[in-house]
Amino acid sequence: MKRAWSVLIGIYLACAALDAQTLAVKGIHLAAPKPDEIPLALRFINEALPKEGVNTLILEINYRYQFTRRPELVDDDALSRAQLEQLAAAAKAKGIKLVPMINMLGHQSWAKKTFKLLTVHPEFDETPGLYPENKAIYCRSYCPRHPGVHAVMFDLIDEVMDVTGATDFHAGMDEVFLLGEDVCPRCKGANKANLFAGEVKKIRDHLAEKSRTLWIWGDRMIDGNVTGIGKWEASTNGTAPAIHMLPKDVIIADWHYDAAYPTAALFALNGYRVVSSPWRKPGVALRQLDQMRMAKAAAAKDTGERYLGMLQTTWTGFGPFARAYFGEGEILTPAAEAVLCFKELFRELRRTQ
Repeated sequence: MKRAWSVLIGIYLACAALDAQTLAVKGIHLAAPKPDEIPLALRFINEALPKEGVNTLILEINYRYQFTRRPELVDDDALSRAQLEQLAAAAKAKGIKLVPMINMLGHQSWAKKTFKLLTVHPEFDETPGLYPENKAIYCRSYCPRHPGVHAVMFDLIDEVMDVTGATDFHAGMDEVFLLGEDVCPRCKGANKANLFAGEVKKIRDHLAEKSRTLWIWGDRMIDGNVTGIGKWEASTNGTAPAIHMLPKDVIIADWHYDAAYPTAALFALNGYRVVSSPWRKPGVALRQLDQMRMAKAAAAKDTGERYLGMLQTTWTGFGPFARAYFGEGEILTPAAEAVLCFKELFRELRRTQ
């Protein structure tokens, strides 16, 4: 009898270990290509992504699409409808889920440049009239309580979702530092976790009306003080309690770039599906993958199913990344570093699945 039990336990553990190797999401995040990069982007989707085993492509579009519903928000190097349809069709033909992304709430500026939303609609700014040329801040945010902002942003979301035929949408929402500011007449004195969670829920509910799923980055829901992770890859400005406030069907992309903090478990144990997201350090990426598999294997069934897999980030243009991948770019660049991480991570994913 003991031997029989021993065999059964061995079979169970072997099956659990095998199941842990199988991850649902093997993804990459890329900025939308420039119009003149479409041939290269199609080549990358058709050749590189299937070769590496990618099944999910987060395509960060932001204002670089020729919106017909809000043409005043079209930025430079914007893709046409036909070009975005080409990218979506190529991904679909290769069995790759395309997930459009537009940064919501934060990341409404970069360096001295304020992006289209707050240039056209300065009344939406969380800090109106402050920080000329964006000095002394990281990125601007829109006010989540402005009565006009969501009609605009939802038009953008709906258009890219309709054009691509996507079922999932990524809203960004990382590194939100300007929230609940005293200069904002609507947000002054408000609880920042409530503000953040309310904005996530509003976006999620809009998507849910058409059975669409929301993804966001996870840093604002990690307590940077308690964990010691700090204010970038976690939050020190009061948003972390939002982890207890969101609908559990939101998918979390848990990004860490210099160390493999084991925070995917934080999200899974709080009821969220989660992917781990590295950038340019292969050692960190492989440790994150090990953590994902070990946590999945050790968890109860319902929790284990929430560990979805891996999402490689790139943080460079589509063109530079694709050229570096094909060996057609410079060897020592941020794009080349991200390519190296991507190749090593996906080599390991293919080896064990």
